[in-house]
Amino acid sequence: MERHMERSPEVDTPDAFLAFRAMTTMLERTALTDDLLTDFRDRAARHDTTGTYATDDLAALRAAGWLRAALPADRGGFGLDLEALAAEQRRMARFSPATALSTCMHHYWVGTAADLAARGVDVAEPVLTWAAAGEVLASGHAEAGNDVPVALSTTRATRVPGGWRLDGRKMFGSLGEHWDRLGLHAMDASDPSAPVVVHGFVRRDAAGLRTVRNWDAQGMRATESHDTVLDGVYLADAEVLRVVPAGLSDDPVVGTMQVWALTLIANVYVGIAERALELAVAHVRSRTSIALPRGTFAHHPLVQQQVAAMHLELSAARAQLDALARDWVTGVDHGPLWGVQVLSAKWRAAHAAMRVVDTACEAVGGASYRVGSELERLSRDVRAARFHPGTDAFTHEMVGKALLGVDPAGPRW
Repeated sequence: MERHMERSPEVDTPDAFLAFRAMTTMLERTALTDDLLTDFRDRAARHDTTGTYATDDLAALRAAGWLRAALPADRGGFGLDLEALAAEQRRMARFSPATALSTCMHHYWVGTAADLAARGVDVAEPVLTWAAAGEVLASGHAEAGNDVPVALSTTRATRVPGGWRLDGRKMFGSLGEHWDRLGLHAMDASDPSAPVVVHGFVRRDAAGLRTVRNWDAQGMRATESHDTVLDGVYLADAEVLRVVPAGLSDDPVVGTMQVWALTLIANVYVGIAERALELAVAHVRSRTSIALPRGTFAHHPLVQQQVAAMHLELSAARAQLDALARDWVTGVDHGPLWGVQVLSAKWRAAHAAMRVVDTACEAVGGASYRVGSELERLSRDVRAARFHPGTDAFTHEMVGKALLGVDPAGPRW
């Protein structure tokens, strides 16, 4: 996928660019204050226990303007790029992983639209309009029976006058019933020789759309990631984002969306791991044993090794994710290997986060196993990392094929 981004004329010089970044950092921290995020943390355990969405968090983010974080400044937003927004969503995850993850679904659509508009691709203009009006956007890509979401779909798209009829079922729909529009994809295979995938948005109150309140998972319980049934839902041509050939795509709209989505999602899990390390360090500094003459487990050599290992894992994962976002923002041209870069960074972040949280539990000991402890909750939330695209198997398949020069459009095996 070709990637060339222009900076705005206002930030052409290095000094101006640094000043612009300092200004956006101030806006971020003004919106996401420590007090606001501490309130999120105080509510997180209750919403995890009840499996309900933290609507107070969403209301607070709306009031702070955070749902417009990626919206261009001239549209009433903060104008944050992928690098800046990813860092702040990671920070939010240290306080409320479910709120951070679910709002990433909204942000990646707005960020995608902002980047496309900056490149002169006006197809996503409606997304910017909806975001400016305060609408919340959700993601409708996950499906049962489809291990290559976005490229293919089990949701059927049928051409009708003025648009498309959609029939299917989406799952893992974060934000529960608290979104206004669902960004989704469906496939038209009426011509078996040339199937296409239709990307677009449907309103939550659309005729034939129904939420199935079935989210009861091990972790990320407060995301309310219910299923959405589409029974003859009408998708108007005006709300179609793109129609592309089925299969892996180098379309810039689809590619931009995937970069934003996976980068933001991966940062959430790194944020969870950062908090786990913080909790582990605090605990072992005060954890004692009569078998330790110097008093605390901070003096235990194995615990020292565990803490160091967690730091090293996180440093590598953060560096790879930060480099990915920075390359995107500054327009580094990875050419056809952009997919490799994105999948690799997400895979590294997911596996590092799970290892760090597991190690934190080892260092803390049995206290981390008690229901009600923050680390116990984080140990469940982090497990969801493995299920976001790309999965372990899909990542190895795609990266291996890309490096070996195997045509992904050919027979899969």
